[in-house]
Amino acid sequence: MVTRQASCSCGQLRITCEGDPVRVSMCHCLACQQRTGSVFGVQARYPRERITIEGRSSQYARTGDGGTTAVFHFCPECASTVYWLNSFAPDSIAIAVGAFADPAFSPPTYSVYEVRRHAWVRVPDTVVEHLD
Repeated sequence: MVTRQASCSCGQLRITCEGDPVRVSMCHCLACQQRTGSVFGVQARYPRERITIEGRSSQYARTGDGGTTAVFHFCPECASTVYWLNSFAPDSIAIAVGAFADPAFSPPTYSVYEVRRHAWVRVPDTVVEHLD
């Protein structure tokens, strides 16, 4: 079974993931754009039981358009968002794909909030589900 490591920029907050993610998705919502400072966010979702978290985190909770809440965990030292918990999926943890710092990481298969996608952004051919 493959083991992957994700961390914040300074390495204080770390996650070890066992196996492959159950879902990799890109999100074009305005909140993800603001949170990442980019034009979309990319997350890998893992079952909680396959995750080990080390280090301290600060938290920020946000209620989305659909009424669900996400609690984002970021490093109190370097402020990198590393993972978050979604109220609609309590048995899983979403991890920022960039926190893996692995260009060979699995590509997304879902693209959500495409109605907010910047017109010049191209969605990869690997995406099989497009959700507005």
